[in-house]
Amino acid sequence: MKIKTLMFSTVATALLVGLAACVSESAKEANLEARAKITKADAEKTALAKVPNGTVKEAEIEEEKGKLIWSFDVATPGTKDITEVAVDAINGEVVSVDIEKPEDQAKEKDEGAKK
Repeated sequence: MKIKTLMFSTVATALLVGLAACVSESAKEANLEARAKITKADAEKTALAKVPNGTVKEAEIEEEKGKLIWSFDVATPGTKDITEVAVDAINGEVVSVDIEKPEDQAKEKDEGAKK
């Protein structure tokens, strides 16, 4: 009986910690979105204009190098590369356009899993 109680407590604690992290991340993202002058939809249009025939696979708002940006991972038909387009969330200008090869994507995914 003690083992079941201990296991339940461990699982419950892990779930609560995970939930707290999700809530914290959501609150952080909501705070960043509230500061943005450019909507996600408008920033997405700007990003897609830089990648003909592209489709947004992932989008997020973040602070990077002191700037509030919308970051879009855009897939293009016929290639496994992802074009990452960063749009300034204050003025709507494109900050950067970077091509990520599949090996770069895997490395970024591994680094994200370690955080």
